Amino acid sequence: MTQPSTSLPPHVAIIGGGPAGLMAAEVLSQAGIKVDLYDGMPSVGRKFLLAGVGGMNITHSEAYPAFLSRYAERAPQIAPLLRSFGADALCQWIHDLGIETFVGSSGRVFPTDMKAAPLLRAWLKRLRDAGVVIHTRHRWLGWDHNGGLRIDSPEGEKTVQPDATLLALGGGSWSRLGSDGAWMLPLEQRGVGLAPLQPSNCGFEVQAWSELMVSKFAGSPLKNIAIGLNDDMPRLGECVITATGIEGSLIYALSAPIREAINHHGAATIHLDLLPGKPVDKIQSALSKPRGSRSMSKHLHSQLGLDGVKAALLRELTPADCFADPALLAKAIKALPLTLVKTRPLDEAISSAGGVMFESMDERLMLKQLPGVFCAGEMLDWEAPTGGYLLTACFASGRAAGLGMVEWLRRKD
Repeated sequence: MTQPSTSLPPHVAIIGGGPAGLMAAEVLSQAGIKVDLYDGMPSVGRKFLLAGVGGMNITHSEAYPAFLSRYAERAPQIAPLLRSFGADALCQWIHDLGIETFVGSSGRVFPTDMKAAPLLRAWLKRLRDAGVVIHTRHRWLGWDHNGGLRIDSPEGEKTVQPDATLLALGGGSWSRLGSDGAWMLPLEQRGVGLAPLQPSNCGFEVQAWSELMVSKFAGSPLKNIAIGLNDDMPRLGECVITATGIEGSLIYALSAPIREAINHHGAATIHLDLLPGKPVDKIQSALSKPRGSRSMSKHLHSQLGLDGVKAALLRELTPADCFADPALLAKAIKALPLTLVKTRPLDEAISSAGGVMFESMDERLMLKQLPGVFCAGEMLDWEAPTGGYLLTACFASGRAAGLGMVEWLRRKD
């Protein structure tokens, strides 16, 4: 008579309770693997919930080639993750949680109620029902000399010896929500190849605004403008003047090339088109009309509708003698140069670039230097603009790492 097997199911530890860690936990628990998930914060998914303030943009509906291009030089590494679990699969997964979605006018995809909390609640219930054990206020401190995971818990430090580990600790921005990049040191000490953490989807600083710009226009939105960098096609959108420089969605979309230009040259000059709907010859013609006794400010307003923060920027960044030459002024309105000298601090950025290099991992997202240790989410060395691309890749990499762990554990047995 054959004796029933008494072997215990494999046990894995997941460090980090964001989308990547939670998605891996779902994959692993569905495979019958015991999962303990540890997060240093009092609750999981804190950055995910913050991303949902003002509208939970979960993914984007654009065609796959355009979608994949958003990951720039890391598109080849992100491609297999998205082929396995892309925007359509993510939307179906959300629907299976009982949350409906819709596509906004910009192509971005949102839950119908625009909120992150109901989605997270439904997901956590499903995970707990599947046996996933979530330990909050448990911070990973690195490895001990035997390779065990050192965990700082409310009861003191303890050591965990799982059969496999997933690190899904986020990037380096928003340290108050748990993504502080502290994981870089223990990985560096183990010889893991890392790229320095840098701000992504961030604001930038100018050398100095005038007192007038700061006192009167800091916080003012710049709407219906276009911004170009180098010879690339200018992008339409809006942004915001800040006390130190400029930020907002249009700047975030260009943050990677602006940051890299600053890294290489010490500064980056962008060009603002203050009237993207008007060609330069029409602007010059309007400016050439007699203004009589009217001030230049009133002339700009009456002929072009240019006033407020746009007019202030034109004054700030254009030599005084240009205002006497309609041709020069028209060119300035269409391509106003603004020099940016540095990013805002990493902790203010929406996301971060840098982290664990793909070259340090195999196709399962397991570290070559540390067999049995996998990585996923924003702590990997990739970046993408806002618009649902960040979350989609975090979900996809978490799923891929979870599947990789299942495969590795089965081969190990």
